[in-house]
Amino acid sequence: MLPVIDLSSSSEDRISTAHSIRQACTDYGFFYLINHGVDEQLLQNVFEQSRLFFSLPLEDKMKCSRNIGGDFGFSPLYAENLDSSSSSKTKGDSKETFHIGPLQNQLNQWPSQDLLPSWRSVMETYYTSLLSIGKKLSSLIALALNLDDHFFHSIGALDKPYAFLRLLHYPGEMGDSDEDGVVYGASAHSDYGMITLLATDGVPGLQVCREKLKHPRTWENVNHVKGAFIVNLGDLMERWTNCLFRSTLHRVMPTGKERYSMAFFLDPNPDCGRMLEKLLQ
Repeated sequence: MLPVIDLSSSSEDRISTAHSIRQACTDYGFFYLINHGVDEQLLQNVFEQSRLFFSLPLEDKMKCSRNIGGDFGFSPLYAENLDSSSSSKTKGDSKETFHIGPLQNQLNQWPSQDLLPSWRSVMETYYTSLLSIGKKLSSLIALALNLDDHFFHSIGALDKPYAFLRLLHYPGEMGDSDEDGVVYGASAHSDYGMITLLATDGVPGLQVCREKLKHPRTWENVNHVKGAFIVNLGDLMERWTNCLFRSTLHRVMPTGKERYSMAFFLDPNPDCGRMLEKLLQ
């Protein structure tokens, strides 16, 4: 069981919560976040809109292709292989994705309102909510590093963050296996940014490997906790903290059941990265 962090702690409990986050980030790099303030109905609405999009015919989904929007929009099955160490012959991960970037970005792709009239408004509301949670969490992470709680804000890391919402769909049926006999929903990887907040539909499959440099690797299942976000740190945070905090290897294994999840990647304003690295060393 991963550590559990309560975001609703009072101001008097913030130091205690920061200590708990420090322990979680040094031991696991992963934790559950509860009492985060996102309404359960909003979560259900986002999952429902995600299902509606991924159930569209491929030709309709491809109208929002990332080939059009670059980092933004839809990617079909097997378009991505997250394990950079795997053979180039691997056909790719068994998942579909949709990326939504900063809301002011004109390159974001949006499904036709004729097909999904509520889609954009629901996603924008959810994106805004997750951005607010990520900023609150970043203040506690700053305290966990024995810094002022406004540290990341004061250096401009979060004034114009480069945050992405990634909708994911893992089909229940499996395609043909790769040469190693395994089909991955998402192959082994660590996130490259600052903080990731993940919501899942309860279908299992997520696994973590706490000792990513050891071989053979030991994988642990991450259980679903209703109403909680699963939070993990990215490579950038590991680098900034000189490997004090972990960027943990994780993957999604297919279970034969259709699975939906939503990952929100909170990455800083790209202009502040070098300054942060110097200050945190």
